[in-house]
Amino acid sequence: MARLAIAKDFLAEYSRLEKSVQAAVTTAIGKFAVHTHAGVHLEKLHNSQDDRIRTIRIDSFWRGVVLAPESGDTYCLVTVLPHDKAIAYARSRRFSVNQALGVLEVRDEQGLRQMAPSLEAVAQTEDHRLFQHVSDADLTRLGVDASILPVVRLLTSDAHLEALQTMLPEVQYTALYALASGMTVEEAWQEVAQFLPADEPAAGVDSADLVSAMERTPSRVAFVSGQEELERMLANPFAAWRVFLHPAQRKIAYAPSYAGPAQVTGGAGTGKTVTALHRAAFLAGRLALDPLLVDAPVLLTTFTRSLADALHEQLVLLVTDEDVLRRIEVLNVDRLAYRVVQTARGTPGIADPAELRELWADAAATAGLPFTAAFLQHEWEQVILGQDLRSEEAYLTCQRRGRGSPLSKSQRSQIWQAVQHVERGLADAGRSTHIQLADEAAGLLGRGSRSPYRHIIVDEAQDLHPAQWRLLRAAVTPGPDDLFIAADPNQRIYDNRVSLMALGIGVRGRSRRLRLNYRTTQEILSWSVPILGAAPVTGLDGEADTLIGYRSPVHGRRPEVFAAHTREEELAAMCERVRTWLGMGVEPHAIGVAARAGYLVTQARSALKAAGIPTASLASAGTKTAVRTGTMHSMKGLEFQAVALIGIEDRVIPAGAAVTAEAEDPLAHAQDLQRERCLLFVACTRARDHLFVSYAGAPSRFLTPLADGTGVSKERYRRG
Repeated sequence: MARLAIAKDFLAEYSRLEKSVQAAVTTAIGKFAVHTHAGVHLEKLHNSQDDRIRTIRIDSFWRGVVLAPESGDTYCLVTVLPHDKAIAYARSRRFSVNQALGVLEVRDEQGLRQMAPSLEAVAQTEDHRLFQHVSDADLTRLGVDASILPVVRLLTSDAHLEALQTMLPEVQYTALYALASGMTVEEAWQEVAQFLPADEPAAGVDSADLVSAMERTPSRVAFVSGQEELERMLANPFAAWRVFLHPAQRKIAYAPSYAGPAQVTGGAGTGKTVTALHRAAFLAGRLALDPLLVDAPVLLTTFTRSLADALHEQLVLLVTDEDVLRRIEVLNVDRLAYRVVQTARGTPGIADPAELRELWADAAATAGLPFTAAFLQHEWEQVILGQDLRSEEAYLTCQRRGRGSPLSKSQRSQIWQAVQHVERGLADAGRSTHIQLADEAAGLLGRGSRSPYRHIIVDEAQDLHPAQWRLLRAAVTPGPDDLFIAADPNQRIYDNRVSLMALGIGVRGRSRRLRLNYRTTQEILSWSVPILGAAPVTGLDGEADTLIGYRSPVHGRRPEVFAAHTREEELAAMCERVRTWLGMGVEPHAIGVAARAGYLVTQARSALKAAGIPTASLASAGTKTAVRTGTMHSMKGLEFQAVALIGIEDRVIPAGAAVTAEAEDPLAHAQDLQRERCLLFVACTRARDHLFVSYAGAPSRFLTPLADGTGVSKERYRRG
């Protein structure tokens, strides 16, 4: 039987094909995979740049492109395209083995040759060369090979380098991009080293051994063990695509051991979640080898229940060993706190938000302070509960980091009395907030004789409250591999600011950053990043967080912004766009529709239903036949092939109720605005291939600068 490999990028392409084409592809691959003499089905092309590339017939219109190494019985399906495009792709590409890393790479050889004369003509008129400060030896050490080097020496500007991105091998472009960004050769090597395979070549690289190179490139190539695995992969192409690991992610996920808490950070789409999933699987697999550790499970946790459900869905896809899977518990932090408290004293009552607002309004009126109920509640949650202050004296002397309005000693005393009023009201009603439960659960576990978990994996960690971190610290035995944390401060959408070191969770020296976005196209990324603004961001370890070097090697369509005159017109355009995506073969569950406000989500669902398009909530992770809909907050941690965002307009985002008045607390006001920016950025970067953004009337202030040219040209806007 021929050994079959599938390029990761093909899975993304497969999910975009029409259903009838998908069926033809599945049939062709199935026959190809089981045929003893695979060469019978393959056609060699004349005048190709790489004579190891073949094509395979899918139907009268579609053809597959296959890499067929010169020896052995291993074949890699690279892509499936319409006939003429497949032939053009096959004739223009050349595969090679990176001489520095030993991984498989592909280049547009024909495109590079066609570009060379133009680059040479420009170079003759310029004295400056982009890489004149870097020696040939250093470029070679970074993996730039002899056939690429002459082209590199012609480059005179960053724009020329960017024009070559889709033609150059990914590793080589990464090295050149790093150098062009001002990094030293050593720093550029750190970027390139992210691609190093786990099984580095022991004695040099064999440039002719494409099979070994494929085996060392799990981020690009998946080997299919049999027909059953092939069918499972093609039945869920979008889901299967999501669990691949880039070499940088693999090194982090499968590190033998960390001496203590470890952290992985990175922008949206850089693979923090999939890294965390693989880390959970790795640690659980290690536990499964030791029969004495049956009662020492791994906890995979996150902020919300919907995120936990999404993690569980991905975990089931990733882990096929039932013994390993049963050792991983997926539970959001609120549910963990609830269970700990329930076990200790019975079922706790959860405070209703409306009930809590009424208590704070009464406390504000009783105290007679010049502060709103919202200000008092934030002071309680972020300062008193955040710092676990147990007495009025502790509150009077504490530092109020993150709070802008200075308070006198007498004002603090009055606020403390207001807090006591609210806490008594909750206690009398038998109610607790989730933060209070986390605080109580942390105390219960801290007083216990043993921790319930051996390892805890935390996803979307930037949104957890200090009380929740104290709970997690108490829930796992301190030691090697106790906590593995995945976070991105630029995606912080809740008003929780944490210093892990202050909570006894030190990650310095065990923190790694991911920079390559493999989910979102560069076009969507370039459009979305300016939404974040220019305000500095601080990470969980107290260090400044930056998006320098954050980019995507994947290209696609630019986002579409639709300016409607009325809501009805906007909803009609949204339905039209969703119907178009479905017609393109996008799976219904791979489409997400979201809005800032719940009433807009209801309107979107009604419009889609009227258009004959089934919908399900974002929390319905297992639903495959319906478009997923929900609020932007519910989009957190999820990803879709296509995303439509509606109501991105003035007075909706930023939401007035979510932003502290500037006169009341300037610092809180700025933080609230930044959090709203992050929320929109998070929603935009849930999209992998397609992003549709719409509004009725005046656009949000977060969109207006983009229209003025700082992030997107006005041509991208379409008015109804």
